[in-house]
Amino acid sequence: MTNPHPAPGPGAAAETPGSTTSDGPQVPGPRRSGEPRRPTLRSDLRASWPDGLAALVITAAVFVLLYIRIRNETSSTVTVMPFMADADAFWLYFLSQAFGWSALLWAWGTVILGLLLSGPRPSRLPLSGPRLERLHRTTSLNTIALIAAHALFFGAELIRFDTAAWNSAVATAFVEVFVPGGYDSGTGRIAIPVGQAALYLAIPLGLLFYVRHRIGPKTWRVLHRCVIVVYVLSVWHTLLYGTNVWYDGWFRTGVWLLQLPIAALLLLRLLRPARRSEKLSGSPGASAGARTGWALRLGGRLAVAAVLVALVAVVASGRDGGRSVPPEDTSSTHNHD
Repeated sequence: MTNPHPAPGPGAAAETPGSTTSDGPQVPGPRRSGEPRRPTLRSDLRASWPDGLAALVITAAVFVLLYIRIRNETSSTVTVMPFMADADAFWLYFLSQAFGWSALLWAWGTVILGLLLSGPRPSRLPLSGPRLERLHRTTSLNTIALIAAHALFFGAELIRFDTAAWNSAVATAFVEVFVPGGYDSGTGRIAIPVGQAALYLAIPLGLLFYVRHRIGPKTWRVLHRCVIVVYVLSVWHTLLYGTNVWYDGWFRTGVWLLQLPIAALLLLRLLRPARRSEKLSGSPGASAGARTGWALRLGGRLAVAAVLVALVAVVASGRDGGRSVPPEDTSSTHNHD
C-alpha cells in the first residue's frame, strides 16, 4: 500500500534526493555509491526485510495476546463464537487475526508516511526524505504481504475443519476466501468481499510505482491517489468482521481514534498541496473545465473536513457502530450473524 497523495512524479522525491521548486522538476542531489538511479522492486524487496521482520514480531506478539485472552475467556471472540474457546483447536484462525491486525497497523503506517512525504511535514524528523520514501515503499510491500497472509491463514483454517476430501476442501476454501460472493454466512457476506476488494486493489496499486515510467507520471499519480480507498476498505472490513472489535468498547473506539491523524494529514495535504496546479485559487475560472476542477478540489476539501468532524464526534460520543454486549446467557437470545 502506498501514498494516497504522492509527491510530484518523475524527478520528485521518489526519484532522487535534492531540492524541489513549487511546481517544477527537482534538482538531483548526490547519489550514494551503489544506489540505483531508479528504485526497483528487487532493490526494495531486499531492503524490506528489517521492516518485514518487525511486522512478524508484532504479529507474533498479537497472536500470543489473542491466544491468552481466548484461554482466559476475556476476548469478545469467545462471546461472538463460543465454540472457539478451545484456543488450541482454532490456532490458525487466531493467527489469521494476528496477521490481519498487523496488516492494518502497517497500512496505517504507510499511509501516514505517504501523507508526510507528499504534504507539509515537520521540519525535524528522525529520518531524511529519501529514507522516509524508502521506508514508505517497504512498508507498502509488507502491507500487501500481511494482507495476503491474513487471507491465506483464514483459508487454511477453513480447510482444516472441512470434512470433505482434500481437493474439495481446498476448492471450497479458495472460493470462500478469494471469490467475491463465495462466502455466504452472516456478516461475512458483506465483510469478506470488502476485504477481498482491499487485497485486489492493494496489489496493483502498490506495484504500479515500479512501472510508473511506462504508464506516465500523470496516470500513475491519478491511480496512486486511489490507494486511500484500499485503506478505507481495510478499516471497514475490520470494523465489520473483527470479532475483537465486534462490540462497543474502548478497543473499537481506539480503531476509530487512529483514523484522526490520517484525516488531519489528508486535510492538510489538500489545503497546502505541493503542486501549484492542485491549489484552490480564489476564483473558479472562466472555462467549464476550470470551474469543474475548482469545484472538485473544493468538494474534496469539504468532504475530508466533514470526515474529520465525524471522526471526532464518534470518538467523543463513543457511538462507534459496535453491537451491544449481549447478556451472559446467549444460548437462545443472541444472533451472532
